[in-house]
Amino acid sequence: MKPTILEGDRIFVNKLAYDLKVPFTRWRLLQWEGPERGDIIVFFSPENGVRMVKRVVGVPGDRLRLRNNRLFVNGSLASYAPLDPDIVDQIDPARQHRHRFAVERIGGAEHPIMTTPAVPARRSFRPVTVPEGHYFVMGDNRDESRDSRWFGFVPRHLIAGRATGVAISLDPDHYYLPRYDRFFRGLP
Repeated sequence: MKPTILEGDRIFVNKLAYDLKVPFTRWRLLQWEGPERGDIIVFFSPENGVRMVKRVVGVPGDRLRLRNNRLFVNGSLASYAPLDPDIVDQIDPARQHRHRFAVERIGGAEHPIMTTPAVPARRSFRPVTVPEGHYFVMGDNRDESRDSRWFGFVPRHLIAGRATGVAISLDPDHYYLPRYDRFFRGLP
C-alpha cells in the first residue's frame, strides 16, 4: 500500500465500520452500510484467506476498466496530479527513482498511488462490472500489488473492517527506530 502505508506502520482498524460481529469470529450480528469507493479495507483474501489491506476502487454496480495504469470508473477517467513531495520523501531516497508517484482522484475521493514501470505488472484489464455484495480492490502500490486484478472481487462477508490511520511506525531500514512524524496520522 505504499506510499499510503509503509513497512513498519501499525494501523488502526475500525472493525465496527461495516457490521457488528461476535468477537474473534466472522459471525455477523448486524450489518450496516458497506465500504465506499476510496475506503481502505482489511479483508481476508478470497484466494487463500490471508488477511490483506487494500483500497476499494469499485463498489457494487460500478463498471471498471484499467488501461495503462489509468483507472476508469463508470466510463469516467480518474484524474491524476503530482503527489506532494513530503509524501514521496517518506519512501527511501535510494528507491524513489524506480517509481512514479501521483494523486488519483475518483469522484470526491483522492489518494496517493505509486507505479513501478520496470516491474512486469497487470497495468490493464477489460471492463468489468462489480457484482452485488462484492467489491473491487487495488493496492496504492499499483504495480507490486496482489489485488482484485489477480484474485477477483472481494465478497462483503470477507471484509473485517476499515483502516483509518497509522497508530505507530517503526522504520525497518533504520534499526526499527520510531518514525514519529507518522504516529497517529490519518489515512487518505
